Amino acid sequence: MKQVTVRYFASIREALDCGSERVSTSASTLAALRDELIARGGAHGEVLARGKAVRLALDQTMADESATLHDGAEVAFFPPVTGG
Repeated sequence: MKQVTVRYFASIREALDCGSERVSTSASTLAALRDELIARGGAHGEVLARGKAVRLALDQTMADESATLHDGAEVAFFPPVTGG
């Protein structure tokens, strides 16, 4: 099991009423971690659901869901940024 820090931003943070959490995971990729969080159901299932536009960062660098997850990683989930 890996220990990772998961951070949530903007509307995702508001929906979950949580800015960050430590997660124990067996996920090997960001996609697998997202699926584990979705499987929790409730607000996690809604805001992180497949089909929802969600951007990810791994260790403060934008990343694709296929990126490899490592012990001690910092993962961020946030909605797409819209310009004005």
